[in-house]
Amino acid sequence: MPEQLTQPPPSSPLTVAELSESELLARIFPRLHGGDSTPGTGTLLLGPGDDAAIVAAPDGRTVVSIDTQVADQDFRLEWNNGYRTSGYDVGWKAAAQNLSDINAMGARATSMVVSLTMPPETLVCWVEDFADGLSAGIRELGARDCAVAGGDLGRGKELAVSVAILGTLDGHAPVLRSGARPGDTLALAGSVGRAAAGLALLESATPVQALSQEQRALMDTQCRPRPPLAAGPLARAAGASALMDISDGLVRDGQRMAAASHAVLNLDPAALRELALPLEPAAALLGADAMGWVLGGGEDHGLLAAFPAGVQLPHGFTAIGSVEAPAPTDSTGVTIAGRPADTVGWDHFAD
Repeated sequence: MPEQLTQPPPSSPLTVAELSESELLARIFPRLHGGDSTPGTGTLLLGPGDDAAIVAAPDGRTVVSIDTQVADQDFRLEWNNGYRTSGYDVGWKAAAQNLSDINAMGARATSMVVSLTMPPETLVCWVEDFADGLSAGIRELGARDCAVAGGDLGRGKELAVSVAILGTLDGHAPVLRSGARPGDTLALAGSVGRAAAGLALLESATPVQALSQEQRALMDTQCRPRPPLAAGPLARAAGASALMDISDGLVRDGQRMAAASHAVLNLDPAALRELALPLEPAAALLGADAMGWVLGGGEDHGLLAAFPAGVQLPHGFTAIGSVEAPAPTDSTGVTIAGRPADTVGWDHFAD
């Protein structure tokens, strides 16, 4: 009788606790800085490997922003509907939300540094997937001039990622949220409400396998948002008076623009209904309010802009209202057809 061959038991997935920092970095760097498809390094004079990176600032000014994602606060590794957040998702979103902030200034992203804090049981393949998602987000969203200049790896109880991003104005004046003036047209590039619908689906009891392709696309907007990066420079070139990233909801962020500009942003109900219409099937499934997602949902990272009257809106922008002067007895804020909008958006400390 021939000898029976047995297969060795499968090895356990490698965790970050089993590698040194140098070994882990050696797995990450090639995913960020190798091959012809790597995001550009035009302003990166010295990249990872030294105590600090060196980035050129040919404009003489640097636009800078920072954002953080923390597990169970900004995302869940496993959602209620069974979807598992991949490292790719977190990496992509880290790129998207930071690139969007630079875009909202009418600027162009040039480099970023990344800090990743991980529990020791974090799988190495998850970290590699994170690096792939970060690189793909930079490239596919259209920020090919942005290079990953370096960062930091740390051990902690919570999985968290912070990205600091730098950008250039290329000799132009920045477009601030404080520039909206009465008579301006209020316009939107990108989407609002889709990420909130995706979040509601992720948190629902409806299994991910039972969702339609359209509903999964809403989840994708939450996990891998696609900010309209081409819209910022286009808006600046068209003479936009104000720009702002919509990360915490149309009303909440609109209130910020209104306060900074000492104005009232008056939203058009017909335009809002057009934005809510594609969300109605998901709202019906969950017994939710599609208009509530449009007004209060964040994380699409669309771009809110104000353009002087008579300016032709750039490609990708849709008019959604107007900028008006506040009445003497009223404060600044957001209205819908002249009535106050009381929808509350995302608050990192209250929610």
